[in-house]
Amino acid sequence: MLIEIKNLTKNYRETKALDNVNIEIEPNKIYGLLGRNGAGKTTLLDLITNKTFPTSGNVKINGELVTENDKVLSNVFYMVERNLYPEGLKVKEAFKWTKEFYPSFDIEYANTLANKFELKTSKKIKELSTGYKSIFKAITALASNAKIIFLDEPVLGLDAFHRDMLYKEILANYIEEPKTIIISTHLIEEIADILEDVIIIKEGKIIMKKPVEEILASAYGVAGEEKNVDEYIKGKNYIGVETMGKFKTVTVIEETRDEILAKELNLEFTKAELQKLFISLTNS
Repeated sequence: MLIEIKNLTKNYRETKALDNVNIEIEPNKIYGLLGRNGAGKTTLLDLITNKTFPTSGNVKINGELVTENDKVLSNVFYMVERNLYPEGLKVKEAFKWTKEFYPSFDIEYANTLANKFELKTSKKIKELSTGYKSIFKAITALASNAKIIFLDEPVLGLDAFHRDMLYKEILANYIEEPKTIIISTHLIEEIADILEDVIIIKEGKIIMKKPVEEILASAYGVAGEEKNVDEYIKGKNYIGVETMGKFKTVTVIEETRDEILAKELNLEFTKAELQKLFISLTNS
């Protein structure tokens, strides 16, 4: 389902949360929605899902405006950072209630995931830790069978083991039945391997929408003895300088590598990191 965003602006009194955003989000891809705190990520997701109204502009899904359009929005599941379920509800009851709003919700799959993540469905939501609330909400989103899924900070409170499990499950879910998945997170490097495209938002404006491979191909890392790295990067645009003793690594913002010079200086090339490139792009 194609998402079309045209001239979308949202003002909160004197604050312009979104500034004339124009973008098309193609169906059946996993996107990373990246931006610093306050950049406008959540506002954008709220507008797409009709949780708030734009100051100007519009959002269409499959050619239909989302404004008060239950038919279109029934294909969209939005996992928000805060819990919207009644705290006294048991997890298994929440699964049943979700099926009332999303008829394609797969309770069997939800229970399978609950077992895999060791989430006790007999527990009340208020009894869950922050991490297990995130697991509960992520399971609900994946089991919804919605054609568009938004995951806003889906790994909040999760340890490294459970984060890795969830990333693998998101990818497996997508492979089993392709859909549009947009992940908004600050843990950029962790999700880089499952993303196809990246949307970067800065101060309410979309500054980039590109395939991850294309972004990473536009830069590379170089490492070696500090004085040799300094010699190599003369006249080049670079970011992400890290030093340890006499050893230094930098990220060079160029597609072409100088193989001959690097060999003369005994330097090694490394793959660029998405997080470092994101920091460079959004740095004021």
